[in-house]
Amino acid sequence: MNRFDYVRPETVADAVTAMAGGSNARFIAGGTNLVDLMKYNVERPERLVDITRLPLDRIEERDGGLSLGALVTNSTVAYDDRVKARYPLLSSAILAGASGQLRNAATTGGNLLQRTRCYYFYDDATPCNKREPGTGCAAIGGVNRIHAIFGTSPSCIATHPSDMCVALAARTGDPDRAASAPSPSPTSTACRVTRPSATPLSGRTRSCSRSICPTRISAPTTPT
Repeated sequence: MNRFDYVRPETVADAVTAMAGGSNARFIAGGTNLVDLMKYNVERPERLVDITRLPLDRIEERDGGLSLGALVTNSTVAYDDRVKARYPLLSSAILAGASGQLRNAATTGGNLLQRTRCYYFYDDATPCNKREPGTGCAAIGGVNRIHAIFGTSPSCIATHPSDMCVALAARTGDPDRAASAPSPSPTSTACRVTRPSATPLSGRTRSCSRSICPTRISAPTTPT
């Protein structure tokens, strides 16, 4: 494992500053995905910014829906009475993935920003445009049983691994609008959930890139 700096900011502003001050920094909370990637030498951060002390672990009523803090654990979301009553698809999606131990540690932000489970992404001996842009995609023409059929690009056919993300994307009611929604800046206070899509070369399928923000679940709309 590579050497890295470790910082634990007390405020959101300090966390943003800590990220900006590192050329290759990563946020870490539950660490259920990032730590594995570091062990496999896929991720090599020079700085880890521990955000577990930030006040982002609340589920709040907002604009007729719910706002999920980035640090709310998957278990907390799945078993929240409001989520179960009003957004049962989201609760079911979370409970369908991983074990109870992982759900207790994994966070909402981490779940949405987790990296693909593509075999080739985890194997640094094979080419992968997600891991090293421009090297190629070994999954195309290779073993690709778990890969995408629709919504791919000539550079990547990996799928987004988050069950939660699919359920949240379904809540938008307008896939085209969701797919084209811009990502917020790192200082945003809220963000919409975007539908995962494969991006050429970088292949990043993230709902909000490197931002600390709650996920907003809009209230149901009446079809016209």
